[in-house]
Amino acid sequence: MRLPISFEFFPPKTPEGAVKLRAVRAQLRERAPQFCSVTYGAGGSTQAGTFATVLEILEEGNDAASHFSCIGATRDTVREQLQQLKAMGVRRLVALRGDLPSGYGIGGEFQYASDLVAFIRAETGRDFHLEVACYPEVHPQARSPQADLQAFVTKVRAGADSAITQYFFTPEAYFRFVDEARRAGAEVPIVPGIMPITSSTQLMRFSDACGAEIPRWVRLRLQSFGDDTASIKAFGLDVVGALCERLVVGGAPALHFYTMNQAAPTLALLDRLGGAA
Repeated sequence: MRLPISFEFFPPKTPEGAVKLRAVRAQLRERAPQFCSVTYGAGGSTQAGTFATVLEILEEGNDAASHFSCIGATRDTVREQLQQLKAMGVRRLVALRGDLPSGYGIGGEFQYASDLVAFIRAETGRDFHLEVACYPEVHPQARSPQADLQAFVTKVRAGADSAITQYFFTPEAYFRFVDEARRAGAEVPIVPGIMPITSSTQLMRFSDACGAEIPRWVRLRLQSFGDDTASIKAFGLDVVGALCERLVVGGAPALHFYTMNQAAPTLALLDRLGGAA
């Protein structure tokens, strides 16, 4: 049976970027994704671009999920945005705490993503399918692995329907997290987030920022390729392709691809998986 897949995009910053992203979506749309999600900048800084991209995806005939963060927001602003998204035809949200732009205090009326999930449920009932984030290798700001797991369980109890993980390269971390979540009472689907490897410097920068672990042997191999982009991409395809195969065999409910607004790396992974995804 073919595993459901989904794709993540970020809102383009320029008209040229918007044209490129439409072409990327057209290529990926042929793989029949369950939905496509669109990220949301710190403090809601990309809200207009996020909502515009979500609307385009809906008009293209795909289900679209808007990322929706709450740090710095008020109940009134969130209520207005929910009404706007509902009027657009959005039925799926990725509910996040989010980050404030640098230099800002916490502010707002929401402290945690679980507060946002609970508020959305109270305001809109079951109008939205709510995705939340989780971290198989522990959120970088968590006090402890136990506290991080409890934060996820709290989001589920607040009304989350399913979860998407931060990307990772060690499948055991994912399977362990799922087992621990189940023992803690979180029964929702936990979908692995998949990051194609196309650039070693970009990957290391992202991973250092988000706390995703790059296994030492992968890091050293990537560094050994220097500026040899073709070798980096071929090695990355092998590493992430093998990861996806392990996840499929191990019972992952779906795969969510962080496309970085590129089609080729994700298409190559899907081709590697053949009919599995």
